[in-house]
Amino acid sequence: MPKALSSLLMLLFASATLAAERPNILWVTSEDNGPQLGCYGDAYAETPHLDALAARGLLYLNAWSNAPVCAPARTTIITGMYPPSFGGEHMRSATRLPDEIRLFPEYLRSAGYYCTNNVKEDYNLIPRGPVWDESSNRAHWRNRGPDQPFFAVFNFTTSHESQIRKRPHEPVHDPAGVRVPAYHPDTPEVRRDWAQYYDKLTEMDAQVGGILSQLAEDGLADETIVVYFGDHGPGMPRCKRWPYDSGLRVPLIVRFPEKYRALATDEYRSGGRSERLVSFVDLAPTMLSLAGVEIPAHMQGEAFLGRTAREPRAYVYGFRGRMDERVDMVRSIRDGRYVYLRHFLPHRRYGEHVAYMFETPTTRVWHQLFEQGRLTPEQARFWQTKPAEELYDLAADPDEVRDLAASPEHQETLRRFRQALHRHLIDSHDAGFLPEPMLHARAGSGTVYELARDEARYPLKTILAEAEAATQAESPTSARTSRQLGHADEAVRYWSIVGLLAHAGEGVPNVADDLRRLLRHDPSDCVRIVAAEALGRYGAQDDLATALPTLLEYANVERHGAFTAILALNALDALGAKADSIRDDIARLPVKHPSLTSGVRMANAIENLVAHLTRTK
Repeated sequence: MPKALSSLLMLLFASATLAAERPNILWVTSEDNGPQLGCYGDAYAETPHLDALAARGLLYLNAWSNAPVCAPARTTIITGMYPPSFGGEHMRSATRLPDEIRLFPEYLRSAGYYCTNNVKEDYNLIPRGPVWDESSNRAHWRNRGPDQPFFAVFNFTTSHESQIRKRPHEPVHDPAGVRVPAYHPDTPEVRRDWAQYYDKLTEMDAQVGGILSQLAEDGLADETIVVYFGDHGPGMPRCKRWPYDSGLRVPLIVRFPEKYRALATDEYRSGGRSERLVSFVDLAPTMLSLAGVEIPAHMQGEAFLGRTAREPRAYVYGFRGRMDERVDMVRSIRDGRYVYLRHFLPHRRYGEHVAYMFETPTTRVWHQLFEQGRLTPEQARFWQTKPAEELYDLAADPDEVRDLAASPEHQETLRRFRQALHRHLIDSHDAGFLPEPMLHARAGSGTVYELARDEARYPLKTILAEAEAATQAESPTSARTSRQLGHADEAVRYWSIVGLLAHAGEGVPNVADDLRRLLRHDPSDCVRIVAAEALGRYGAQDDLATALPTLLEYANVERHGAFTAILALNALDALGAKADSIRDDIARLPVKHPSLTSGVRMANAIENLVAHLTRTK
């Protein structure tokens, strides 16, 4: 046999052998649903196809989406990194990654996989080239080449927030049978929304069954690892958008065919249930591990299946950044029993007005009952300002309404979570401690990813120390605050002022001259905005006269861009009736600008804020 022909045959044999060792991987995902499925013990749910999948696979009891809303959650998945580490945490933001970092389907494609996405992407990233072989409503494994392994995603929007409030709809699940969580009021509107949510889960379940039937029809069930998960918690208020367990815990089911059983961990068995803590940041490295592809060093997740599976995690982590038009910053962490939340903007209410959220009947009736004083303390809390910390025992309090942060018996647990979260923020290079305008200005023509790893430009430990100290439960001393207001780093000055707001203006009279100086002369727009809010809310009458025109100027999106305008409009809203004198001026602000469709992929953000600020009281 000629040497060239022999070499070719050996190469073809090696390729065929490699293909035989590489499993197909099918992802079936659904939107805005937690583990309210029959296989998770929910007797009210009707989900026979997912229940059958779980009976043949492994069900994860403690799976977390790292973000409680779609775009940041999907950004976590596609990168295998925590979005706060590269500027992708904020809802519908758009940031860049360094050229050498690729999204995980690109690594699979380089290894010979046919990768398809049907159909949603919604990443907080500026596109840099093709990620998928096909991403459309026609994408399917059936379009691959002969003997080519595939990684195929089918995403169902049936259970999305927008669908659980869509009317007309005749309930299939009886609203009388709904379990209303302790944080929601028990009203017909709330029961109707929850019942419709379960109706949509049943519809979604049928769609999952359809895709699994196609896999069987094609004779591929024994060649394919199947993964099902939801993209974050239910699309109901206080679930979606909030990094509690109720907003982050998702269903996750993995089924291995016998052929690839060796790629599972020792705990795998048909119908099994795993207590292992896993989260979305782990999905990308896990898929690469299953496919036999080397996991890039930049990925922050850990494989929990496959050839390079790691030991179980001790904690999983959640985050909340800007939610649509509302600025916020929350970090959360859980172990096998407790969940801990750290609020870095505790002066903002949980239930700030987000226009899209208020389209849900539950949101509107819940807020109305709050204004009427007709809620229990557990239900009213959502419409109030936040504490610096929250701690919940998920075993005893799955609805997370009994905060243990002040409990003497839980102080050691509280300290443990504080320390674990602090280490995570440092180790993950969390860039969220720069407000959005400052973040992108400081990154300049480079990327936030590079900025976050450059201590000279982003001294995270120094900034984090101020953010933690300024917003802790105990108010910092006036002498310390005054000293930090003169710090060389604008982010330290920013967090020092946020600390004054976090303590309801306590200490403002003692540092009022410092704040006036910063309001007039600080080179940082963000510092001037928070100084204006602090003086406008808690300063003298003359201070309000200076603060209002400052905030109005920065609220002009045409002159200052989307990030700065959103920050200023949130500050104006916090002033409440004190901003009434400029309400007509607010109504005349421009609401459209290219920065609302580039840096922020949300054209109506300013419009929503202006409409809310100028609505008839």
